[in-house]
Amino acid sequence: MDDGKPTGPQAKWWSRPAEGRPSRSGPENRKPETQAPENQASETQAPENQAPENQAPEGREVQPSLPSGPPLHEPDEYSTPPYGGPGPWAPAPPVQRPTPAHGTPVPPQAAPLPPQPSPVDPQAAPVPPQSSPQPPHPAPVPPQGAPEQPPYATTHGAGGPGEQRSPSSQWGQYDPWGAPGQPLTQTGPPAGTEPGNRKNRRGGAFAGVLLLTLVASGIGGGVGAYIERTGGLTTVELPQASHDNGDRAPESVAGIAASALPSVVTLHVSGTAESGTGTGFVLDARGHILTNNHVVAPAGSSGDITVTFSSGETAAAELVGKDSGYDLAVVRVKGVSGLKPLPLGNSDNVRVGDPVVAIGAPFDLSNTVTSGIISAKQRPITAGGEKGDGSDISYVDALQTDAPINPGNSGGPLVDTQAHVIGINSAIRAADSGKGTERGGQSGSIGLGFAIPINQGKRVAEELINTGRATHPVIGVTLDMKYTGDGAKVGEKGPEDGPAVTKDGPAAKAGIRSGDVITEVRGQRVHSGEELIVKIRAHRPGDRLELRLTRGGKELSVTLTLGSASGT
Repeated sequence: MDDGKPTGPQAKWWSRPAEGRPSRSGPENRKPETQAPENQASETQAPENQAPENQAPEGREVQPSLPSGPPLHEPDEYSTPPYGGPGPWAPAPPVQRPTPAHGTPVPPQAAPLPPQPSPVDPQAAPVPPQSSPQPPHPAPVPPQGAPEQPPYATTHGAGGPGEQRSPSSQWGQYDPWGAPGQPLTQTGPPAGTEPGNRKNRRGGAFAGVLLLTLVASGIGGGVGAYIERTGGLTTVELPQASHDNGDRAPESVAGIAASALPSVVTLHVSGTAESGTGTGFVLDARGHILTNNHVVAPAGSSGDITVTFSSGETAAAELVGKDSGYDLAVVRVKGVSGLKPLPLGNSDNVRVGDPVVAIGAPFDLSNTVTSGIISAKQRPITAGGEKGDGSDISYVDALQTDAPINPGNSGGPLVDTQAHVIGINSAIRAADSGKGTERGGQSGSIGLGFAIPINQGKRVAEELINTGRATHPVIGVTLDMKYTGDGAKVGEKGPEDGPAVTKDGPAAKAGIRSGDVITEVRGQRVHSGEELIVKIRAHRPGDRLELRLTRGGKELSVTLTLGSASGT
């Protein structure tokens, strides 16, 4: 029947993409021609009152717009479809659905649409579209000889509904025969996981971590600053020994100091020409205090002497008596009660190596305690001699100690482990002095200190308290102090050109003559005239001494009784 319309299938370019859609190339991206019924709305059809871009006037067949450029292949003169399959009047081949992997459920699919009439049969009634999803059913097997269709899927992407996509495309495919409103199968990433969302989520997570780090850093800095200022989150208490009652063994340095310090005083002396500081100790409850002569010497006959006790109380003192030959002096304080005398020991019992404690006010530092040992005994020393006439020279058969003694310690006690006085600290040997032992210099201690034995000090102190003057033992000879040989030589002449051996004196009675050299006193070797004086003054007047001497190359032994002379 010829009604002015083509009676056979019309050749069309199946591979031409619609305008605005991504182009496809290659035979695998081409789709067989399928036309929708005349009254069925195409997915790309324009609204009812608006003519589509490629729609012809009414009564004419709509021809697709062909792209410019040569076709992909020559038209078929026999008007057969390019794939050799059935014409447009044949039923549409079944759509193959993707097989679920590992039992994953596939959303229910709508039943395929019934075969659509060919566009060449205008009398065929259009089939209304399915509005509700149909239960899933097995996909029909394609007929023999029909070309196998690629497994397309339906998706709605950015290009609008009904867009064809290749399996490798990021948009997926759609089923042109599927019922509208069917669940979608998406081949791309799940919804909400697009790269943009992931970046946004990543950025939000990073911002959160950064904020948390800043907050933690602030808190940590605050805690660290608090710990640095306060020393910790809690109060630190270091372990410490509990308080004791302060008792110490009596023979320890602390025990000795505790017992002796209340009896030790500091003396401040001032005169018209000079002043000085020294130490002394209490002899009795009447207020007598023993010290060195060179400590009180600056006061002269009209100076002031002030005594400061260990408790800090002060009192004025007056001079009782002094002796330059022994370098000893006694002062007395009045109107002071509660005085504690310091017990006196016996210097003859001292042995080298015995521990001792020195107490004094070195450089006016009151109540200073130092300790050491007895380094030597009967060390003959001379000190003083600043006046030049020898009247201020002291001769001491001293105890040597390494207990530190400095200027200001003079007159202070040297005590034993029983806190008994065994010596009066009087002199030191200074490293910067080549002139021997000094009494009033300002050089520091080098461990060579000398103390007057308390046995000698006791006798002199008693004489000074009882008579105001001290006596010296003598043998009645004048010594040649310029003699450089070994021993003490009796001179040729005495004072005022008198005889060197005093008439009727102890030496004359023992048979000693001028020119004799005395070499020993009671078995102790004598090397000079100073040493002989020291050894003699270490005894009391009336003591009997055995001397050895040389005369004309011969050694002789003599015995004499010591005489007495008034001191100054």
